[in-house]
Amino acid sequence: MHHHKWSLSEVENLLPWEKEIYCSLLVKALEEEKRQHESQQNR
Repeated sequence: MHHHKWSLSEVENLLPWEKEIYCSLLVKALEEEKRQHESQQNR
């Protein structure tokens, strides 16, 4: 929620297919953030 600046109530009111898309986008963003963090640690 914080990553995309959405409130909990906005996420709770999403339709099931919208939640699925939101979750997949969030997972991709978190994976990218993790990859960048690991890249910086390995320098």
